[in-house]
Amino acid sequence: MSRADRTTVPASARFARLPSLTGMRFFAAFSVFLFHSTLPPYTPFSGGSAETVTHVVSKAGWLGVGFFFVLSGFVLTWSARPGDRPRQFWRRRIVKIYPNHVVTFVAALALFAWAKNTWKQEVPNLLLLHTWIPDAKTFQSVNPPSWSLSVEIVFYLCFPWLHRVTQRIRPERLWLWVGILAAAVFAIPAIAYAVLPGSPTMPLGFRASVWQYWFVWQLPPFRMLEFAVGILMARIVMTGRWINFRVVPALALVAVAYVAEMWVPWLFGMSAVTLVPVALLIAAMATTDIAGRGSVLRHRAFVWLGEVSFAFYLVHDITVHVFVDRFGLSPVHSAPAAAGLLALEVAISVFFSWLLHIGVERPLMNRFGRTRPPLPRDSAGPTGSTEPSHNEPAEAARAS
Repeated sequence: MSRADRTTVPASARFARLPSLTGMRFFAAFSVFLFHSTLPPYTPFSGGSAETVTHVVSKAGWLGVGFFFVLSGFVLTWSARPGDRPRQFWRRRIVKIYPNHVVTFVAALALFAWAKNTWKQEVPNLLLLHTWIPDAKTFQSVNPPSWSLSVEIVFYLCFPWLHRVTQRIRPERLWLWVGILAAAVFAIPAIAYAVLPGSPTMPLGFRASVWQYWFVWQLPPFRMLEFAVGILMARIVMTGRWINFRVVPALALVAVAYVAEMWVPWLFGMSAVTLVPVALLIAAMATTDIAGRGSVLRHRAFVWLGEVSFAFYLVHDITVHVFVDRFGLSPVHSAPAAAGLLALEVAISVFFSWLLHIGVERPLMNRFGRTRPPLPRDSAGPTGSTEPSHNEPAEAARAS
């Protein structure tokens, strides 16, 4: 790779806001919504249209989650400041995610989950320990998307150490390590197919056993590989090792990978195939903001949607369950009517997301998540992150 093929990031730009990544967050969260709202028990579509829509968006949830896990590592690394202490970092991260989790946990329990779960599922969920338990009723309990917060907590605990370790990798070897981690992500479903039992099967038509699904999709140490790829991609951009790969070809690569996911063995189609394309897209979008090139995602509407995307992620599945379990509004018998129902679910979810954002997330982040002014670059190396509380593309990982 020649020097002319690289994008050099000025030191003054390394803590800049990346609004296009904020805008992308909502589309990732929306893809998870599409996945959940069109699963067979909840889809408002019927007949052939239901099968078509479900097939088209059958990988959308996996793609959205993979995006958020890589984005998490990228943004935490990008916004890390010298001299930040792990305890300060952990406090900010807990304040960011846990209050929203508690509010939506209570809401889900009150509205529908009380009849579906026992305290053996509810307590691990409340404590964000449920992804460590290989039982579908536990890791999908109460508000099912909350499983990814259990994974994110592990990311946060390990980030200060991971950040220090990756800082020691020489810039010319960063791409090599991305390749190594990507290969490791491909190895995980291969191991699952080879050694884990094929039963009992997952519900909702997932073509894997509970053990295989948990091993590949839920277990935090393995999902940390994607988080680490995000860390390395941020370092690649920050150290001037990024190649001039623009957003449009990166989007095309993600689209090709998405289609490929429908043809590979099912466990490989969860995150392995799209990992590298998603990582390239995130870095390409970041360098677009750094270079000041045009980006529709910097529009204030998309940035605002990105800011409420964490709340949207935690709220949307509750909305879907209430529509189906309480109001019996699914399925309908007209594709336009079904699309209208989905639009209504989105609008309601966005409204309650906004309430959760301004009533819980933002006030608590303003109170407990304020960051100190950045220290000089020649200070002691960073051990954590000081990402701004709600305007930067913070990394709330959203799952299917």
